[in-house]
Amino acid sequence: MSKEVSEEGHLPHPHGKDYVDPPPAPLLDFAEIKLWSFYRALIAEFIATLLFLYVTVATVIGHKKQTGPCDGVGLLGIAWSFGGMIFVLVYCTAGISGGHINPAVTFGLFLARKVSLIRAVLYMVAQCLGAICGVGLVKAFMKHPYNHLGGGANSVASGYSKGSALGAEIIGTFVLVYTVFSATDPKRSARDSHVPVLAPLPIGFAVFMVHLATIPITGTGINPARSFGAAVIFNNDKVWDDHVC
Repeated sequence: MSKEVSEEGHLPHPHGKDYVDPPPAPLLDFAEIKLWSFYRALIAEFIATLLFLYVTVATVIGHKKQTGPCDGVGLLGIAWSFGGMIFVLVYCTAGISGGHINPAVTFGLFLARKVSLIRAVLYMVAQCLGAICGVGLVKAFMKHPYNHLGGGANSVASGYSKGSALGAEIIGTFVLVYTVFSATDPKRSARDSHVPVLAPLPIGFAVFMVHLATIPITGTGINPARSFGAAVIFNNDKVWDDHVC
């Protein structure tokens, strides 16, 4: 007996779906802390966030170090640096840790029951430590310009209120996390299989676009580990005040 084909050209799934939802992650999964793959994922998150902060903050400092009106990469180049590094690092680590590289992404996936509480908390710790080490390397290699050019830290720009900065960061972070969920949705792989989608590409491009919009306001955080790591190493009162408020 022939099977009826849907309007989209797919055979119907025996359970009414043409995709399979992964089961929700347990809230507390103590079994995973006994697995080497869990610690390998933590190492991947640490190294990825370290490399992300090193390259991007070094780009920011290098841009500010230029003196001529046409010198340096400009704000467009900085946005490409952040978006490009996310593309590269998510591509490299997606099969190891999921390629979060951002506590906001990890927290969103935890709320969606994609990762356990234990994994989420330790991912965030690894990401923050990696960010601190990454910015520390920038300071070690570019100490004089680093100390005099803002350290790549996020703070509210002149002419903007802290409320406006907070709103910009909330919207920017939503765009990123929304893109992550869309790019990794199992329904997309099943229903849009005729359109090849490389998940790191839209995620990196989302980071790029958000940076274009919010660099003039806050320098663009949208990644608590990125903001925290730069703030710890630069250790400036205004930076900490803007973060707290």
